[in-house]
Amino acid sequence: MAKDELTILGRPESLSDNITHYCPGCTHGIIHRLVAESIDELGVRERTVGVAPVGCAVLIYNYLNVDFMESPHGRAPALATGFKRLRPDMIVFTYQGDGDLASIGMSEIIHAANRGEKFTVVFVNNAIYGMTGGQMAPTTMPHQKTTTSPMGRDVSLSGYPIRVAELLSSLRTPAYIARTAVHTPIHVIDAKQKIKRAFAYQIQGKCFSLVEVLSTCPTNWGIAPDAATRWVTDNMMPYYPLGTFKTPEEEIA
Repeated sequence: MAKDELTILGRPESLSDNITHYCPGCTHGIIHRLVAESIDELGVRERTVGVAPVGCAVLIYNYLNVDFMESPHGRAPALATGFKRLRPDMIVFTYQGDGDLASIGMSEIIHAANRGEKFTVVFVNNAIYGMTGGQMAPTTMPHQKTTTSPMGRDVSLSGYPIRVAELLSSLRTPAYIARTAVHTPIHVIDAKQKIKRAFAYQIQGKCFSLVEVLSTCPTNWGIAPDAATRWVTDNMMPYYPLGTFKTPEEEIA
């Protein structure tokens, strides 16, 4: 039997062979692969440019074989807007965490979506600031303990977690907005479909697209990797329901 006949699942061309540095149980690596597979299957690797922010998400440029730009904290949508308008022939995406997108960059993402900028956003929601020390994020769950909420998030002081997908889907501008997860195999399959669809809408020149991905952060959550996957199911998914919230085909009211 030939060597290539033994290959069941190979490495995507858009995924580098670098060994990932991520903490045990972190699902950034899974999301990286889904992005890489989508880019390869759509045949756009040579004209794809990613925008990396600050935080764990910035390190995606070590793992994807596409061109990258790095933005100031929270400003990836602004950088993506400028580049996409300058080079509309390119496929542009941002890869952002919840601290970056939903806190420091909230105004950037809302206005980019409202303007209908035709780039793609992969939004990783692990309910906490990762690289910067495990602080409470806008997406942190009620009563969840973090380094800045050691007694748990008090919603009477900090408000409730922000549902980014629902917020953006309320805008009148046509867009593709979806939420998925990657903590189980069946959810990984769903995430791949939604991420690929988001890139496809950009290739067609249709609309702004954002896929929110529920992710784990065992290190900052202070639990084991297997417990972290259960925590997504038990605590995040009831508050952050999965699904497609908006498509560009919907009639504008």
